[in-house]
Amino acid sequence: MPELPEVEITLRGLQASLQNQTIQRFVIRRSNLRWPIPSQELQQLVGLTITQMTRRGKYLCLATTQANMIIHLGMSGRLRILNQYVPADKHDHVDILFKNNMILRFTDPRRFGALLYTTADPQQHVLLRNLGVEPFSCKFSIAYLRQQLANKQLPIKSAIMDQQIVVGVGNIYATEALFKAGIHPLRPANSLLLNELKRLVNAIKFILRSAIAKGGSSLKDFLNSEGKPGYFTQQLNVYGRAGLSCWQCQSQLQQSRIGQRTTVFCQQCQK
Repeated sequence: MPELPEVEITLRGLQASLQNQTIQRFVIRRSNLRWPIPSQELQQLVGLTITQMTRRGKYLCLATTQANMIIHLGMSGRLRILNQYVPADKHDHVDILFKNNMILRFTDPRRFGALLYTTADPQQHVLLRNLGVEPFSCKFSIAYLRQQLANKQLPIKSAIMDQQIVVGVGNIYATEALFKAGIHPLRPANSLLLNELKRLVNAIKFILRSAIAKGGSSLKDFLNSEGKPGYFTQQLNVYGRAGLSCWQCQSQLQQSRIGQRTTVFCQQCQK
């Protein structure tokens, strides 16, 4: 699933090519994604200009003067910018054509993604209004995390993946951040001490920034808006390495299931 770094990389690509561009036409080949694409409502955006593009967690918001599109990439979705028309493949469900001849193509093999329409503030949309803080914001602090975790006995990995606490930290980056912070993923969330919370906040920010700098992680489906993969996968310390040696202490990395997700950790380096 594309996580915050992949969505941020996608956003930057869209901003570079489609900011202030005018929508000419929508081509919707398949509308039954996670939620039905509102084909008729989207037609109201034809002739309008994209005035702003933002990210909230794993959601992309494309604004015009009259209405907004909200896009979620789901498990396997991606957005690609085309300079000229290319015949659509099986999973290319939507094309947004612009007057400058650019095409924004939404591809989603597993169809868990979404393309929604709203005339209201997208931040107040039912999917966005209860999201937690952004990990790069000043609100994501030691004090904030301490408050959020005070009464939570669930595993710390599940807590930092809770989108109502902090947005955008999925399985890959939660696994890597906990390793960098030296914290066992099964630790009860409310058991972390102040110095551990500090390490964790810093580790989450560091891992996410590093992933963005490397273009995200391409495991199966992710390609950026130019169709290029991300290279953070080459820097993964523990994710996907169960049974191999820890690069810090040489002990064998262990694997466990937490909240229906596989997690990998080092019993020696993570306490």
